Amino acid sequence: MADVFDHDWLGGLFADPAMAALWSPQAQLSSMRAFEIAWSRALGRAGLVDEATAEAAAKAAASVTFDLADLRAGMARDGVVAPRLVAQIVAVSGPARRAVHMGATSQDLIDTATAIAMRDSLSLIDQRLANLTHVIIELDRCFGSVPMMGRTRMQAATPITVHDRIMPWLLPLSEHRVRLSELRPRVSRVQVGGASGDRAALGDSGDAIAADVAHALDLGDPPRAWHAMRDGVAEFASFLSLVTGSLGKIGQDIVLMAQQGISEISLSGGGASSAMPHKHNPILAELLVTLARFNAVQVSAAHHSMVHEQERSGAAWALEWMVLPSMAQATGRSLTAARTLLSQVTRIGTPAKDGLR
Repeated sequence: MADVFDHDWLGGLFADPAMAALWSPQAQLSSMRAFEIAWSRALGRAGLVDEATAEAAAKAAASVTFDLADLRAGMARDGVVAPRLVAQIVAVSGPARRAVHMGATSQDLIDTATAIAMRDSLSLIDQRLANLTHVIIELDRCFGSVPMMGRTRMQAATPITVHDRIMPWLLPLSEHRVRLSELRPRVSRVQVGGASGDRAALGDSGDAIAADVAHALDLGDPPRAWHAMRDGVAEFASFLSLVTGSLGKIGQDIVLMAQQGISEISLSGGGASSAMPHKHNPILAELLVTLARFNAVQVSAAHHSMVHEQERSGAAWALEWMVLPSMAQATGRSLTAARTLLSQVTRIGTPAKDGLR
């Protein structure tokens, strides 16, 4: 069956269409097309081909309708989509074919598309972190002074206020936005290395072409290719897990607060039970816990993918393709679920019978 994010009905709980769109085949094709367009034009500006030929190649890349069945068959044979994608552009380029992909390699194309997806994912996450911050601030404004029982190791401890309970929900969000701003330039980077990562096929023009393509795609321009240096990708995955971990803490707190007999929170929403119609299950709170645990597991795979042998690894590289889209979608969904959940809060605090009011 499909994974939970794309499943026909499981996706109703897990899917995040906006984040999924950033990692979709259509988005990847668009980014790879943009790379090839920028690449051909950069070759022309660098004088490696004449500019008219370069522009003709760029226009061919812009106009080609990709044959997805051919790309799929090529992926099965070659282990990467690039050879057939480039071949399809070459097939419609006529005499300009020599300005298509010249001096680039499959990893330049695919990693640059991944960098675009990571960059755009961070922008979406930043926006959602800001929105969630406002929701929690409003929650604190409404309920912050209400007393409740503090709990340590899930046992009643000493009286606190709702403010004390929700500050650990709020404060990590600003830290995550700082982390995000620091991370963005480390992952939003063009990939230009050529066959062995040294840009040798481009001669003295390698750095200029890399800078040109980076500018065209609104990406950073690192001093050399990061083909076998995957710390930025692993850091991106780690960041995703940190965000979902913080939101998982919110979910876990709310699940415990909503227990019958504790009743420290009231929610306007909730899930139905097929057997017990009196129940209103804290579905979104549970979802935050699930997504946090999912990303915590997946981040291990991202760290395994750092072990690239020599100048390029097929095995480690493919592992990134398996985990990054799901981790990104889990993070996006966690942020929307947290915002919805906290918007449903109608009361927080310990009931009066506990002697705190």
